[in-house]
Amino acid sequence: MQDSIIQCIEDIEKQILEVDATGQGVEAVIDALGLSCMQLSSAGVIALIDMLKDGITPVNNEIITAMLGICEAQKKFFFALGGLLQGSTDALAKIKTAPSAPAVEESEEDAAKAFEEPPTAEAEATEAEEEEKAPATPALAAKSDNKPDAKGSTTAISSIRVATDRLDRVIELVGKLMVTYAVIAQGGATSMTQMASSLRELDNVITRLQQEVNAIRLVPLKQIFMPMHRLVKSLSQKIGKKLDFEVKGDDLALDKTIVESLNEPLVHLLRNAVDHGLEDPAGRKAAGKSESGTVTLSAWRKGDSAFIQVADDGRGLDPDRILAKALEKGLADPDKEYKTEEILQFVLQSGFSTAEKITDVSGRGVGMDAVVNAIKVALDGEVSIQSELGKGAAFTISIPLDRSANEGIVDALVCKVGGDTFIMPSRDVVEIYMPRRNDVVELPDGRETVDVRGEIHSLLRLADLLELTPEIDNIEMAQAIVVRVGDYKGAILVDEVLRQQQVVITGFTVPVQEIFNIPILGYGMMGESDALVIDAEEMIQQFQERITRNARSSLT
Repeated sequence: MQDSIIQCIEDIEKQILEVDATGQGVEAVIDALGLSCMQLSSAGVIALIDMLKDGITPVNNEIITAMLGICEAQKKFFFALGGLLQGSTDALAKIKTAPSAPAVEESEEDAAKAFEEPPTAEAEATEAEEEEKAPATPALAAKSDNKPDAKGSTTAISSIRVATDRLDRVIELVGKLMVTYAVIAQGGATSMTQMASSLRELDNVITRLQQEVNAIRLVPLKQIFMPMHRLVKSLSQKIGKKLDFEVKGDDLALDKTIVESLNEPLVHLLRNAVDHGLEDPAGRKAAGKSESGTVTLSAWRKGDSAFIQVADDGRGLDPDRILAKALEKGLADPDKEYKTEEILQFVLQSGFSTAEKITDVSGRGVGMDAVVNAIKVALDGEVSIQSELGKGAAFTISIPLDRSANEGIVDALVCKVGGDTFIMPSRDVVEIYMPRRNDVVELPDGRETVDVRGEIHSLLRLADLLELTPEIDNIEMAQAIVVRVGDYKGAILVDEVLRQQQVVITGFTVPVQEIFNIPILGYGMMGESDALVIDAEEMIQQFQERITRNARSSLT
């Protein structure tokens, strides 16, 4: 029911965007929104709708934005009717029995508080329209204290639309799995040839089932790209700029965890493109450009990586100004000669901004580093910049698609520490190294480093972090698992790496992370036994926080 309603409203949104692009079909949109059937008390509004349907009044940006706003209101209305908003029943009951207008306003506020979904592009657009009434807050910096955002966006996708033929294939594979299991159970040890053949068939069925389940998790980028239309249009109207917003490749399907993590970084990049990237109509005219600029949001896949790009045909980035600002802030070495590509990367540093004035849309000198951290930590991706002064700029996010989700079937290393077995997801692992005693150096502050083939890494003893007693005291008999999280590499010391295999990772049914401050991701099921899954990202974060605390305490 919910999916059908959302699909209908999304179809109407597509019609509205087609009207914006072509100027045709406005009558069908008005009918689809139900405006033709409404009894309106305003003669002016009725006349406007009639003139739009007759083609007398042209469609402008304000009308398109209003229509998209109606679609958003319809979504929330149907969610409330379906009981999908917490407390919506009480809120609707108050509205129904409200004796006066103030009571209605209060009930609407209660319903808004009950709506606990995280901010999306639609919420950002509404925020952009109301920022003049409240202090401006950056899209990403506002959530810097929210722990889930450190690893990725908390914007969760609660449902996925799946084709029935794909579900049929999953059911068929489950049936084959049951038949193969029955053959193995009934064969016993009397027929080893049949047992071996059944095991091979079992492995084949499990592999195909895993592929189908992974495919079911794929979500089209359209799910987050569609609301960006309203965001961009609202921002352009707010700051008085004309633009055409183009979306390409929104049919590209990625894992739901990737799509969830992309929403907030894209919102911030689009806000910067509209506010900083594009010139105002007078500036574009003076530069010999058309008064209307272009902002393009595109996505494509190449090999084992996905690319999402936000580009504009505005003023571009000035390398000289960026380098001067980087030298002023101490980010650049005055004796080093930088390439243009290296200079542009300074824009991604924390607190870096070349904006001449701070606006309530962007330009507060924060946020780009949050974009980079969200992409690197949550998705192990990179952000690159291409720009030509006077012609525009493009920010490209590249994401490796072989990065597994935190839950599901993943490749992992099984290791032992202090007599206990632990699992380390292979997505974070660079290599396994057996350090020599001379490779390990203890620093004055108590930290240890290890030299891995000429590269120095921080040495993290897993036994110490988990308060265990290692079984191997001789470091030359232990093994170091070199992991990478973003740009940071560290070597995690364990007693022994037993093997590499696929495991099923599942989260805890109780909030363990809130009770114990340990870097554990969840449980890993290996068939014959279970083991705790090490969260390398959290471990490194705790390690860096400990370094910061020690540095502060030494200063005091």
